Amino acid sequence: MTQLTLGKALNAGMRRALADDDKVLVMGEDIGKLGGVFRITDGLQAEFGPRRVVDTPLAESGIVGTAVGLAFRGFRPVVEIQFDGFVYPAFDQIVSQVAKLHYRTQGRVTMPLTIRIPWAGGVGAAEHHSESPEAYFVHTAGLRVVAMSNPQDAYTMLRQAIACDDPVIFLEPKRLYHAKGEVDVDADIADAAPLGLARVVREGSDVTVLTYGSQVTTALDAALAAEDEGISLEVIDLRSISPVDYAAVTASVRRTGRVVVTHEASREGGVAAEIIASVTEKCFHYLEAPPVRVTGMDIPYPPAKLERYHLPDLDRILDAVDRVMGRPNSLSEVSA
Repeated sequence: MTQLTLGKALNAGMRRALADDDKVLVMGEDIGKLGGVFRITDGLQAEFGPRRVVDTPLAESGIVGTAVGLAFRGFRPVVEIQFDGFVYPAFDQIVSQVAKLHYRTQGRVTMPLTIRIPWAGGVGAAEHHSESPEAYFVHTAGLRVVAMSNPQDAYTMLRQAIACDDPVIFLEPKRLYHAKGEVDVDADIADAAPLGLARVVREGSDVTVLTYGSQVTTALDAALAAEDEGISLEVIDLRSISPVDYAAVTASVRRTGRVVVTHEASREGGVAAEIIASVTEKCFHYLEAPPVRVTGMDIPYPPAKLERYHLPDLDRILDAVDRVMGRPNSLSEVSA
């Protein structure tokens, strides 16, 4: 086992994929000589050369469009979108081409394309640098959408995404890039949990908390705080938000009878709404209380000085727990 930050684990995962398969290419703005804005691709171009690790123009639609052509011809491109809010110029390519070519060709063409997106807030960045656009892609049939919360998953899930014949939107919580953890860099991805499986990261009996990305850490902190009040939270890291591992989700909900879903993205039409609708359909007779969402506000991402009011925190999650437990709470309704 090796102690790595989440960012270094991603770097190691790409290095291993490049070494194992000559068809793997890495593409993006400033990812070569500079090593990317967050230095996630640091050293890869020096090791594998500019034909395998390609510095591209500042043109996201062109980057993804080129990657579509490469995937069509049998390559496995890994595209970096420099910041989450920069993915929108490539939205047409992703939704109209990447997501549909396998279906359009009746399975004759695969799209083994991984689109890495440094994602979400908490780093004091400006507008278009702290977006949470996952719901757009979850709504699009033909895409896998995944998010990791720890260095081991960063390493393993990136390798799995690159090896997958489906297009993968790979969300990297940028505020966790420096979080450290043990990583088994020699592990065989064939032995790892499949890319679409959720993981119970803390067992509990009173409330199921469903989340992904950097909110997993916040949910675990809330579980520790709730324990002091005699409440046992089960925290599930969804890992994949399209498809969702509803077998794991429903198994937990049927035991606890209560559900809180939290994510940074806005509330309206968000991933939490879909998960709650599906849980209600599948587990209605097991629920002891209406499920509750804890999300970002329905506003454009705020200035850095105000983002702490926008992002779901421990107090807002605990307030939601109080509500599903039927306990008095003091926060306003907007906290949901």
